[in-house]
Amino acid sequence: MLKTLDRYILRKFMTTFFFTVLIFMLIAIVIDFSEKIEKFIEEPITQREIILEYYPNFVLFIASLLWPLFTLIAVIFFTSRMATNSEIISIFNAGVSYRRFMRPYIVGATFIALLNLFGNHYFVPMGNKKMLRIVYTYFDKDNDKGKTQNVHLFVAPNKKVFIEFYRKRDTTARNFRIEQFKDNQLASLLKAESARWDGKTKQWRLSNYEIHTFDGLKEGLIIGQGQELDTTLNLTPDDFVDYKEQHSMMTTAELTKYIRNQKNRGVGNTKKYEVELYRRTADAFTIFILTIIGMSIAARKVRGGIGMHLAIGILLGAIFIFLSRFSIVFATGNVVPPLIGIWMPNLIFAGIAIYLVAKAQK
Repeated sequence: MLKTLDRYILRKFMTTFFFTVLIFMLIAIVIDFSEKIEKFIEEPITQREIILEYYPNFVLFIASLLWPLFTLIAVIFFTSRMATNSEIISIFNAGVSYRRFMRPYIVGATFIALLNLFGNHYFVPMGNKKMLRIVYTYFDKDNDKGKTQNVHLFVAPNKKVFIEFYRKRDTTARNFRIEQFKDNQLASLLKAESARWDGKTKQWRLSNYEIHTFDGLKEGLIIGQGQELDTTLNLTPDDFVDYKEQHSMMTTAELTKYIRNQKNRGVGNTKKYEVELYRRTADAFTIFILTIIGMSIAARKVRGGIGMHLAIGILLGAIFIFLSRFSIVFATGNVVPPLIGIWMPNLIFAGIAIYLVAKAQK
């Protein structure tokens, strides 16, 4: 049960945290608006898209990335004020142990971490879909890096597709080939001069095709010159789209399914998607670690007061972000496994948190 001390600290924690979020979000909106004001004027974007779709989801996206840092700043700010006003010394003199003093901080961090966890795994990706749709439609129109030439994909464990050239404008492909394997041997080969995606039937319509079948020394051939053939494949036009931030537009369920499908197809560009998947959970634990670090630093009354505590906190936050960026680069570049790369900063700062708690003013 929460007692008076818990409610007092929690109230300060929550009000300071959400005030910090509000201030930083207002600054982010002003900076972003000043950068994009010309695009807002030149492009045929509506006020509804700007006010109701772009900026609410922009705020959600930025807040989710900086949620742990906001927690650290908020904890240091209100805890340092309590230390400066000798409130923390009075709490300890009343017989409250340091472990007991940590309880409302852990409760507050749990609430914030749960918000971050649900947001990262579902709400933020849903918002990113709307925000980035506007970005790619009006601002970064050539940001699609999806491969369109000499594409090799496994659409099933024993079925491979090769496309010499794919045109996104009208979803047509040239020199389309489907290879079917059995016992590691080529069982059939379907070649077509062109293929077109039919959005209504969700099938590929092949034109001028040839079907070769192989059964030992026997070979069959079916020629469909001037004819069309509809075929169903685990392949859609979305598979040829790869935006830089595409991984942030998928909910965790979609992300997990995408990674599994890409690996089954033999595609090796899943690292950034795996990094994003692990980051969403790791950020929630970062909130706990930075809360403990901020509390341990700011609870001690020192010369310089809030200013000194904030300087130390911002420095630690900058180091954490710097280390996180490095770990993401290492994980994406196959230097370390994605899971280890993402959790490495948390492990390092968890050690710092344990040390600071051990040395904190009791």
